[in-house]
Amino acid sequence: MYEDYYGLAEKPFRLTPDPKYLYRSHSYASGFEQLLYAIQRREGFAVVTGDVGTGKTTLCRALLEQIDRNTFTALVLNPFLSEEELLKRMLQDFGVIARDDLRTNRLSGVTTQEMVDTLYDFLLGLIRLRASAVLIIDEAQNLPLEVLEQIRILSNLETDKDKLLQIILVGHLSLQSLLRSSELRQLDQRVSVRYELKPLDAETVAAYVAHRLTIAGGSAPVAFTVKALAQVHRLSGGVPRLINLICDRALLAGCSLKASRITPEIVRHAAQSLDLAASPLPGVKWLTHRASLAVGGAVMLLGAALAVGGSTLLYQRFEMESLEASSASLAPSTRRLADVPIPRDIYLPSAAPSRRLPIDAALTIFVGSYPVSKGDSEIRSVTAWLESTGYPVYYSKVDLGTEGVWQRVLAGAYTDPSVARAEAARMNAAAPALEAQIVTTAMARGNETSQ
Repeated sequence: MYEDYYGLAEKPFRLTPDPKYLYRSHSYASGFEQLLYAIQRREGFAVVTGDVGTGKTTLCRALLEQIDRNTFTALVLNPFLSEEELLKRMLQDFGVIARDDLRTNRLSGVTTQEMVDTLYDFLLGLIRLRASAVLIIDEAQNLPLEVLEQIRILSNLETDKDKLLQIILVGHLSLQSLLRSSELRQLDQRVSVRYELKPLDAETVAAYVAHRLTIAGGSAPVAFTVKALAQVHRLSGGVPRLINLICDRALLAGCSLKASRITPEIVRHAAQSLDLAASPLPGVKWLTHRASLAVGGAVMLLGAALAVGGSTLLYQRFEMESLEASSASLAPSTRRLADVPIPRDIYLPSAAPSRRLPIDAALTIFVGSYPVSKGDSEIRSVTAWLESTGYPVYYSKVDLGTEGVWQRVLAGAYTDPSVARAEAARMNAAAPALEAQIVTTAMARGNETSQ
């Protein structure tokens, strides 16, 4: 539906495990290399685990495409098999028996041991061909105990020097606990490679989305803003399957709105249509609009906005009690920033949108300071980036004496310190070189020159 509107050759966020869409993040690349190493070195057993939707099956498909022609492969996607069914599936995938043999029930009189012997003969024959065989079982946490025991027995097929069959078990995080149970201790001791796929971090989510859009269409005239990508990360928890769901719905919503830029609002609407709540991000506790401030004599560091010589940053401490009292007296504004008239003490070039700092805002984010005489191009560049990601931008000229007149670039206006901290953190995550700092609006103006 939206493919034609955005000029895409196909849907970029399908849920099917298409290897060409595999984004080789650090976690995926490391897992991929470890599995290839295990196969090439004939390590025997390898176990790959990960949370639901982290891309384990996609990794398996990509691995199969990468394996050379001298490696015979068997891929089992349905773990609800008996010992006999597993052996038949392996022999079929390895090309030892034909699919018609199973359909016509020609193997009905063949015993399990006879199938194991046939498999062993096949694996021994690969030695002369300098070939090898790999068995990959997806959703392995659902394998019955008796089948897992059969797999352990198959791992005993070996010569004096090498394992004849490489086995990769892929499953949810519960697979590790299952393997460590007393019933499977012998199998667990044979595992030489263990790897856990992790969710994507915020920076990798942005690269993942751009990668899939590129693969699907290349020059498609659609983009997710930086804040929209941060929203995707927050709502998905970095899980690729959820990222795909959210982005697919967001593109659909963007198409219906005739929008070429996917904004945070569109992403939130997409997540709501999927009934997705925000996912907790590993190792990070995101601050909300209603996060309570610490009481007592806590001290808060606010960055001062003087960039003398292009690198010097001054810091000033504020009593938390004073800041809390100031913030508590400010009611959150229900007006849009664009609806507030421009004050005289904030400088905005005529080309910029008509926004200004609300009079009831206590805090803003200092993005950078540039010499007026030669910093115009940098100011325009930073401004364009900030506005494209949804931040209202403000300016303040300050006279630094012998250093000349500098232009401060500010983003956003906040009454809640926790919200300001969260926005500054997200801005720094997207562009660490900016070193964005939270400052009071009074500090942002400082010793302003007359406009």
